[in-house]
Amino acid sequence: MCSACWQRRPERPFVRATHLAARLADPPGWLDGFVAHLAAGNGPAGACAMITELGRLLEDEQPNLPQNLLERARRPGRSMGSLARALQDYFTAEGLALPTDQAQRLAAGRRQRRVDAVPQPLRSAVGRFAQEMMRGRERARRAGTNPRSDSTIESALAAIRDFAVFLTTQRGKSDWALVDASDVEAFLAAQPRMRARHLNVLRQFFAFARRHRIVLVDPARGIPARRERGFSGRTITIADQRGVFRRWTTDPAVHPHEALLGLLALLHGAASREVRLLRLDDIVTATHSVRLGQRPHPVPLDPASWAALQRCLVHREELRTDNPHVVVTRGTKGLRTPASIAYFSHVLDPAGIATHRLRVTRLADLVNTMDPKLVAAAFGMNPEGVLIYLADHVDAGRLPSTHATSAVT
Repeated sequence: MCSACWQRRPERPFVRATHLAARLADPPGWLDGFVAHLAAGNGPAGACAMITELGRLLEDEQPNLPQNLLERARRPGRSMGSLARALQDYFTAEGLALPTDQAQRLAAGRRQRRVDAVPQPLRSAVGRFAQEMMRGRERARRAGTNPRSDSTIESALAAIRDFAVFLTTQRGKSDWALVDASDVEAFLAAQPRMRARHLNVLRQFFAFARRHRIVLVDPARGIPARRERGFSGRTITIADQRGVFRRWTTDPAVHPHEALLGLLALLHGAASREVRLLRLDDIVTATHSVRLGQRPHPVPLDPASWAALQRCLVHREELRTDNPHVVVTRGTKGLRTPASIAYFSHVLDPAGIATHRLRVTRLADLVNTMDPKLVAAAFGMNPEGVLIYLADHVDAGRLPSTHATSAVT
């Protein structure tokens, strides 16, 4: 057998593991199962590289308990390393170790980067506000209420950071005590779609600043949110819908992930998160339906969407992965986590369209042709959430006078 053929042999990781076990004085009992886990989710070369790295850890003088080994396998920095991720997935699935705090470390780094981006004269108060939000989250956890998520805290810090940069660059102010209502109004007017969210964050921050004597008067108090109740987004024309439908149903060069996400969003109003979290056990083969997100009932799929789903499953089988999700990438084929949000944000880039625009187009069409309450029940939404898609006019064919004229004619 030549070297190139040997490099591609599926048995290669098991041979490497056999040699490793022969060198160890006391091989761990989980070694064979972990090697099988590596071989199922990685290529022979990648699995052998991780087995070699694992051998260096097992042969040193440190304890080889699963939890200790997992901590030593972690790499410094924003990525814990492929070996540490594989060990964490296997050990946690087998009940041998607890997950690491990698997610908490990454979240702490993201928070710190947002605080560091605040101009220096205003940074201290923002750092104290971030610590206050973290203490509030711990209190909520102990009390059993809903604590703030990492994304909520990071979004709030990003809003305060943008406001601080706005104050120093456009308003010429470098002290929180100098901020007045006109500064808040000017900042909110720059991004009208984010007005309610930014105003809510600013109210929280200035309430904190007033309690700690950073400011004497709350400049955000009394400013109305003025939330828009009507839908003001852009929809897709019928011609464009037909164009992307033909692309996703007839072009074999289109990636299966693009076809599945596009058709589910176009025909069934699916959001990226619903498709991203779609798992194999959510597929009901007998009725050709799937369970999407928080929808109360399975969604029956049309032939085109079902064919796209089958293409995705074939693509998933080619990756030889144990990941339970339908959409699996090269980065997640060795894990059990869904594909990243960043990946899904660019899946439809080749078609030149956005998922949320397909979704709102479908919702607007359904709400204006059906009972909004039925649409809300089918999508698992609040009735008030779908009413914003109602048009402000009535079709002429639905007016009583039109019916009367037609009857006379």
